[in-house]
Amino acid sequence: MIDGGQVSFAQPLSRGEAIARLNDKLRKTASGGRIMITRGVQHQMGHDTAGLLRALAEYDGFDVDNDPHGERDFGDVEVYGQALLWKIDYYDLELEFGSPDPADPAVTARVLTVMLESEY
Repeated sequence: MIDGGQVSFAQPLSRGEAIARLNDKLRKTASGGRIMITRGVQHQMGHDTAGLLRALAEYDGFDVDNDPHGERDFGDVEVYGQALLWKIDYYDLELEFGSPDPADPAVTARVLTVMLESEY
């Protein structure tokens, strides 16, 4: 593609990277889906939603053990002295079934759930 006199050889994103970028958008900006916090997390002493969102946005601990498919859809954070887990799931737009294509935001409702380790 020629853009402004420069040639670009951009490769199309892999499916996994397309999903990962959509997941990053939700995790880092709280947009492009929903963020749910379990009651167990809400009842933690010192619960701070802003601090939790900041910890999610700053998370970068992805490796082959917690991210084997490269979708950046699972992690662990420590907030208010408590170890928490988070997971992104993909649903259809009515939130009844799984998404037909998690790489397509037009047919996918992303839900990031933050929970206590004991709630996983």
